[in-house]
Amino acid sequence: MSNHTIKAFDAELKELSRKISDMGAIVEKQIGDAMSALFGRDQGAAQAAIAADKRVDVMQHEIEEQAILTIARRQPMAVDLREIVSTLRIAGALERIGDYAKNIGKRAIAAGPEKAPGNVMQGLQSMAALVGAALQQVLDAYARRDPDAALAVWRGDQAIDAANKALMRDILSAMTE
Repeated sequence: MSNHTIKAFDAELKELSRKISDMGAIVEKQIGDAMSALFGRDQGAAQAAIAADKRVDVMQHEIEEQAILTIARRQPMAVDLREIVSTLRIAGALERIGDYAKNIGKRAIAAGPEKAPGNVMQGLQSMAALVGAALQQVLDAYARRDPDAALAVWRGDQAIDAANKALMRDILSAMTE
């Protein structure tokens, strides 16, 4: 983030960044609750994951509104405009992740006490750990404005894709047995 002659603009950019960090923290907890619901059949955690979605949706709306007002008031150029646009995109991605966590919570409730086969549960736990670590790393990279760290997370996405492929194989195999 660059320093501007108008301190209010710097304050607006910092506030957008803080809101993204806060939203990211809520989504990280939401994912943790969804995984607790799924792996431990914890109905309370499932309800927490579902309930958090409303807060995440509100935060996305607040970030979008503030970003649009900042663009309209300040008419930023180049780096500053890219930062605001990236904030909008990140808020949208975090909201989508929150929706996935909410849906996992709903599925955990619908599944009741029945557990998936062991290899499927192991695959889910492995993939959940990879996704959780990637989310934490990318939020840290954003907070530090570290493009190399963000690129490393993007490159590490291949491990998540491989875990997903293996999990789908295990699920299909379990279904045919």
